[in-house]
Amino acid sequence: MTGTTRSSEGLDARRRKLLFRSWHRGMREMDLILGTFADAEIGALTSEEIEQYDRLLDIPDTEFLPMVTGERPIPRDVDCAVLQKILAFRHSMTF
Repeated sequence: MTGTTRSSEGLDARRRKLLFRSWHRGMREMDLILGTFADAEIGALTSEEIEQYDRLLDIPDTEFLPMVTGERPIPRDVDCAVLQKILAFRHSMTF
């Protein structure tokens, strides 16, 4: 089941794939964080940000969730503009 509120209509194939991957992570918490982020931002991300986001989605949820929630420090090689956008977005979320 997906929680997406955004249609993939009008998105290129890569953005559609990233939107799908954002909502189908394996951990519901990450589905909600990354899925709602993607719903809101996927259409506006630059090509460089799309590259960054694609790499971030390769991080296993068990490693990524503690970074996003602040339970684990963010490694230098992972920190990027899109991750900072995700962190800001997550802080604005209400559950």
